[in-house]
Amino acid sequence: MIIAAGILAGRRILVVEDQFVIAMDLERVLRLAGGEVIGPVARLKPAMVLAQNEQFDFAVLDVNLFGEKVFPGADILELRAIPFLLTTGYGESAVPEGRQGWRVMGKPYDPDKVRDQIIATLRN
Repeated sequence: MIIAAGILAGRRILVVEDQFVIAMDLERVLRLAGGEVIGPVARLKPAMVLAQNEQFDFAVLDVNLFGEKVFPGADILELRAIPFLLTTGYGESAVPEGRQGWRVMGKPYDPDKVRDQIIATLRN
């Protein structure tokens, strides 16, 4: 899908990812689409602070942050009704029981596909 520059203009996206190269690639793609990136952050505690206190439209959350699961941050986002996408190398089996409705994208992923998922979600 070809995305016009600026399609995410005015949209703020939290990026939580512990792999530097992946985080930078995703940040680049989102900025090229006009989005404002919050983070990226690589640790659970700062991610939870941002999830609780910052204003943004969408979040991309790596499931495993240096051995800590991001699910407490996802729970905060769910309570705040902020849409998010979990990314993981473990597939949908990484999602805790009772939360099968959470969006999951397997790793490795194409940052363009993540961007497209964000756009599709925000259009709804």
